[in-house]
Amino acid sequence: KQHFHDGRKAQQHLETCWKQLEASKRRFERDCKEADRAQQYFEKMDADINVTKADVEKARQQAQLRHQMAEDSKAEYSSTLQKFNSEQHDHYYTHIPNIFQKIQEMEERRIVRIGESMKTFAEVDRQVIPIIGKCLDEITKAAESIDHKNDSQLVIEAFKSGFEPPGDIDFEDFTQPMKRTVSESSLSNSRGDGKSELKFGGKSKGKLWPFIKKNKLMSLLTSPHQPPPPPPASASPSAVPNGPQSPKQQKEPLSHRFNEFMTSKPKIHCFRSLKRGGAGPEDFSNLPPEQRRKKLQQKVDELNKDIQKEMDQR
Repeated sequence: KQHFHDGRKAQQHLETCWKQLEASKRRFERDCKEADRAQQYFEKMDADINVTKADVEKARQQAQLRHQMAEDSKAEYSSTLQKFNSEQHDHYYTHIPNIFQKIQEMEERRIVRIGESMKTFAEVDRQVIPIIGKCLDEITKAAESIDHKNDSQLVIEAFKSGFEPPGDIDFEDFTQPMKRTVSESSLSNSRGDGKSELKFGGKSKGKLWPFIKKNKLMSLLTSPHQPPPPPPASASPSAVPNGPQSPKQQKEPLSHRFNEFMTSKPKIHCFRSLKRGGAGPEDFSNLPPEQRRKKLQQKVDELNKDIQKEMDQR
């Protein structure tokens, strides 16, 4: 930047000298024209016999003054011209070549530095290439050692739930009214079975079958293992002469009880803590059977290690 600044400064100085030369030249030209007009006016006055001697003398003095001013302008123009020529010679033969020489030397130093940097880069890269080759070899070995079947088995072992698929759905014959009534013992058993299945279903919310919808889950829970629903309230007691009446609690649909169970706040809180990675119960009852078995086995192993450690210390 400094060299370019010096070059612009030298160019501006030469332009200033050129402007001074042009101004001196125009002034000399103007004074010469004024001197010629004054000389012509004096000659005209001197040739006229009607003009007084004083007017002729005045014209002569004016002509001499204009000639003197023209001579002074000529001398100034000559001096300015010599100065400009000298400055122009120095500009094109001294200042500008020196500036270009400095720029050339700077560029040569830059080229040398670039060459040294490229050489250093090549040496460092040559030293790093074996390390990169070893890394690539390790990557290749790791890629070749991938066992997709083993990886799949590890994922299965880590995430399998252990839930059993639902059984076949029994055929419900609604054409025989006699089979639609049940005894109190069967009702109590069905209520107990329903509660156990609801607990099973509630604890495995979101984990039983990942591709099944909620309404289908409810239908599966209520249909396969539940006894037929009780007779409607409008059924006449004469249909079953000696049979006991159905309890009032059985009139409530099982799906309604399942909805209440699924929307209860404690269970929702438990599911949220499970999704967020919160601490579950100590018996791992919030996990699927297979995962629960693994956690319990891990806990048993830890307790056995602690017991063995205490026995060794004694």
